[in-house]
Amino acid sequence: MAYLVVSPLSKLAETALRHSPRELVTLMNKGTAMERPAMIAENCHYYLEFNDINEPQDGLVAPTETEIYKLLDIAGNWNRSHPLLINCFLGISRSTAAAFLMACALQPQKSEADIAKLLRQNSATATPNKLMVALADKILGRGGRMSAAIADIGRGAEAFEGTPFILPIENQAG
Repeated sequence: MAYLVVSPLSKLAETALRHSPRELVTLMNKGTAMERPAMIAENCHYYLEFNDINEPQDGLVAPTETEIYKLLDIAGNWNRSHPLLINCFLGISRSTAAAFLMACALQPQKSEADIAKLLRQNSATATPNKLMVALADKILGRGGRMSAAIADIGRGAEAFEGTPFILPIENQAG
């Protein structure tokens, strides 16, 4: 079974060593310094720059449909022979939203509620970025079910940063 791995920036190197991914999605504020793990080729590191905000704010960059389409494209092209590593600064909001929306896109046979419950089961602190989820919900034509599923699991436990976790991706029923 393939899986997504979510990590905060501070635990990225050790998480990469533990799971041996070949691709990395980084969701970070513009200009945030980071070191790409050595096992990730430069052309397999997808760096999307936007702030962790749920609505537009002056001086900050909100996630847009452009970033969601990029995430969906990455998910669609991922060969699943190695885990796909996703990180943001704290591993709580942007990266968990990316994992959730990718999991929904890759498993159309699975309900949004079941994916959200699995996300919560695997991460007590996950608090997916609501704007990212809403944009993906619209793009994927899920009729508000993605946003509702995230609302149903509620805000994650308060934490300084998230603990790395995996989100399994089932093979589609053929």
